[in-house]
Amino acid sequence: MERGRALWPGAAARGTGRRGGRASRWALALPATALAAACASPGAPGGPVTASPRQTGAPGPASPVLSDRELCVRLVSHWARETLEGDTYGDYQSMGLSGGQYEIVLAIVATARDTAGRQGPRAAHELIDRQARERCAARYGDDGPGGRPPR
Repeated sequence: MERGRALWPGAAARGTGRRGGRASRWALALPATALAAACASPGAPGGPVTASPRQTGAPGPASPVLSDRELCVRLVSHWARETLEGDTYGDYQSMGLSGGQYEIVLAIVATARDTAGRQGPRAAHELIDRQARERCAARYGDDGPGGRPPR
């Protein structure tokens, strides 16, 4: 093909001599670019599907669902330790605790501080675990997942 010749009849007139030639190319290019970008993003409807390890093999084990009591024990013992070691109290909402769980943390930490002073940190950590189990069991009983709403 010779230099300067149009690829199809009338193509040469579209880009030259008329003001709308360049605008009409942009009018077609922008939607095409937007469409290509939307299709290229993972998870977009009609976009490319990326395989994850769970999708390609046999189904993996489901994550365990914790009862209200078990969740309380984990949260309370964690934050009681953090508070005891950091010597600070945080906002119960930022800790992910209910108001009742926060009261348990405060009570356990007060007792654990006395125990740590008299018997050492190991005894304080054992006390935290024991009291978290006892107090959360008293608060939530043996409800399974989705039992009573948190208080």
